[in-house]
Amino acid sequence: MAAIARVSRKALTSFSSSAHPSAFHRTFAAEAAKAEAITPSPDRIKWDYRGQRRIIPLGQWLPKIAVDAYVAPNVVLAGQVTVCDGASVWPGSVLRGDLNKITVGFCSNVQERCVLHAAWSSPTGLPAETSIERFVTIGAYSLLRSCTIEPECIIGQHSILMEGSLVETHAILEAGSVVPPGRRIPTGELWAGNPARFVRTLTHEETLEIPKLAVAINDLSKEYFQEFLPYSTLYLEVEKFKKSLGISI
Repeated sequence: MAAIARVSRKALTSFSSSAHPSAFHRTFAAEAAKAEAITPSPDRIKWDYRGQRRIIPLGQWLPKIAVDAYVAPNVVLAGQVTVCDGASVWPGSVLRGDLNKITVGFCSNVQERCVLHAAWSSPTGLPAETSIERFVTIGAYSLLRSCTIEPECIIGQHSILMEGSLVETHAILEAGSVVPPGRRIPTGELWAGNPARFVRTLTHEETLEIPKLAVAINDLSKEYFQEFLPYSTLYLEVEKFKKSLGISI
C-alpha cells in the first residue's frame, strides 16, 4: 500500500502543480497517510483468485463431494448436493439443491452444461428430490428436475426429465427426449421423442454396455482430476505483480 501511494504521488506531481496544487496535494497526502496506517486483520479471509465459487452453502446445507469425485472448476454446486465416490460433474453444469436434495451416485457422470434442480414437492407423490443412482450417464445439455434415475441408465444429450418422472434400471433415453411429469420409463427399454415414447426392448448385450460406458467416463475423469489443483495458478501472477510493486506477500 505504501509503495502504491508513493508511485501515485509522483505521477500526480505535475498535475497538482498546475491545477489547485496546494489543496489537491494536501487532500491526497492525507488519504495516503490513512491508507498507510491500515493494517490487515490476521483473521482476514484470503481472496479466491478463481473468480467463481464452485461450492455455495445455503443456510445449513453444504454441498458434499467425495474425495475421488471429479467436479470441474466452473461447476456450481449449491445447497443440498451430494457427489458420491467415483462420480464426475463436467464443465458448465449447475446443480441447484436450494429446495431439495440432489444426489449423483457412485460412478455416475453429469456431462457438460447440464442443469439439475429439485422442487419442494412432486405432483405424483413421489420423492421430490433429484436422485441419480450408480453407473448412470447424463448426456450434455440435459435438464433434470425432481426425477429419479435408477442404476445403470443412459440419458441422451439435450434430454428433459420433468417432476416425478422415473427411469428404471437398464433403460436408455435417446438424445432430445422429453419425459413428462410422472412418466415412468420401464426397465430394459429404449424410449425417444417429445414426449418420450417406447421404441424397442434393449438386447442383453446393450444392457451390459451401459455400466461400461459409465466406467469409461470415470477413467477419463481421473486424467482431468490430476490436471486441476484446488486453486488455479493465477495466484502466481498476482504474487509477481505484488513483488513488482514492492508489496509484501
